Amino acid sequence: MNNDQIAKSLEQLADLLEFAGSNPFRLRAYRNGARVIRDLPQSVASLIESESDLTKLDGIGKGVAEKCHELVASGRLSQMDEILETVPKTVLDLLNVPGLGPKKAATLYNELNIENLDMLKAACEANQVQTLPKFGAKTEQTILDGIAIAAASNERILWATADKLVTRLREHMVGCKAIERLEFAGSYRRGKETVGDLDLLVDSTDAETVMDHFGEFPEISSVIARGETKMSVRLEDEFQVDLRVVPAESFGAALQYFTGSKDHNVQVRGRAKKKGLRINEWGVFKTEENGQPIENTDQQPSIAGKTEQDVYASLGLPWFEPELREARREFELAETDSLTPLIQREDMQGDLHMHTVATDGKNTIEEMAAAAKERGLKYIAITDHSKRVTMANGLNSDRLLAQWKAIDDFNAGSNDDFVVLKGIECDILENGDMDLPDKVLAQGDWIIASLHYGQKQPRDQITDRILGAIANPHVCMIAHPTGRLINKREPYDVDMDAVFQAAAEHGKFLELNANPRRLDLHDAHLAAAKQLGIPIVINTDAHKVAGLDDIRFGIKQARRGGLAAADVANTRSWSEMKSLIGKR
Repeated sequence: MNNDQIAKSLEQLADLLEFAGSNPFRLRAYRNGARVIRDLPQSVASLIESESDLTKLDGIGKGVAEKCHELVASGRLSQMDEILETVPKTVLDLLNVPGLGPKKAATLYNELNIENLDMLKAACEANQVQTLPKFGAKTEQTILDGIAIAAASNERILWATADKLVTRLREHMVGCKAIERLEFAGSYRRGKETVGDLDLLVDSTDAETVMDHFGEFPEISSVIARGETKMSVRLEDEFQVDLRVVPAESFGAALQYFTGSKDHNVQVRGRAKKKGLRINEWGVFKTEENGQPIENTDQQPSIAGKTEQDVYASLGLPWFEPELREARREFELAETDSLTPLIQREDMQGDLHMHTVATDGKNTIEEMAAAAKERGLKYIAITDHSKRVTMANGLNSDRLLAQWKAIDDFNAGSNDDFVVLKGIECDILENGDMDLPDKVLAQGDWIIASLHYGQKQPRDQITDRILGAIANPHVCMIAHPTGRLINKREPYDVDMDAVFQAAAEHGKFLELNANPRRLDLHDAHLAAAKQLGIPIVINTDAHKVAGLDDIRFGIKQARRGGLAAADVANTRSWSEMKSLIGKR
């Protein structure tokens, strides 16, 4: 088992134990252990194979170590199997409903015999949930609103999670000598923030050998179907992967077809028809010759199909980056020769949202700076939380000014051009005020405004809070502007058109938060901001050194929004960025 699978098993065990009313200290140990394991640079399986003592790792106790050994040896936890003999596994789905923890889920199961999301929805609609102690009508409505999120989390996984699976699958498949080329298609290739399944395309003349090798992937739990050139499997977490083996002359056509999107391909086929062509996963075929229909088109040779470029060129179209293939404006841009190169990881020069040990981060200023330099960045901003975020030990004015003094000292002692900026992620309070006084904010280099509390306020109130922050002369950027957590929490109700207008009028930046659970702003908002000329800042919101690598998820999201390097402010040097702050 890989580290993610081990961590997920420990988290599920903790949830089931809490559901059963077990010792809270043991639950905390399993959850802490899961966090440690997920962040480990080494494989737990390789550590066990080398007979390393897992308990020497900070945060791993004897109980967690024993569970790791059991998982690596058998792929299962006997303790979890025992619990699942008394409660159905579907109760874990209840825990994906926002605000519904294991204790409340246990109450629903014990008092109303609710075992799954469908039963929970029916109970809420019948007003049965509100009759339970500590629930009430408001809680019942919140649960009902969150069921759709929980259902989506069962059906679609984060792109970042799919990417890890793709890495494991690719490593497995490259061991098959019968494969000439392989690519992953579908929503994964297009970079959608969630992925429903995986499409794997393989160029090979020996489908039997390829499918045999695919079937040896250790995470497969069952084979759904196997034909001559296609094989569908279900993994241990119920996720589906479809393998298709195609000949070299059709590989480009198949890659274009199975990448999608459906709406993009509808337009592609429509353009083909107007040109007297037919396009499918096997290639591009003529349906007319000199204005006359061709009989038996299936017997005609393909005029294109080996590469995607050839397929698009046969229709008089340029090759489209996969992230753009959503039938939004890509064809319009192609017709006016307005497609521009999309942003790349190498374009980034700074990261302007991260946290340190001063609040809820795991590393020091010096450690974050060193890690950023290793990744080729030229500047960062340290933006710990302000005092309103008490659970993160947010900074008051005195602690913030002391931190800024330490940053000044760090920069003064630096022997290179790398710059650490004095920043803060300052909360927008429920009454609309900023969490720290203007006389303090005025002394910083980079002030972020964000909204963490009062997210259930009415639309006008939340919008007014954000607009007030944008109008504040010391605020540079609004962080994660809609507050969503993918598959966990819906965005708060905010008038984004008003936010865009205010940002444009005041010359303020909007963030694309690269954390894979946020990706906030989403792609359609990014496209709208681009059209209005609002600079976007792609930040990691890193709480540890490893979090700096999340920038790649933000880049993928920015590409889906059609952003070029020029549309992203922190592709510029800090001196160039300073001239943009507050520019009207």
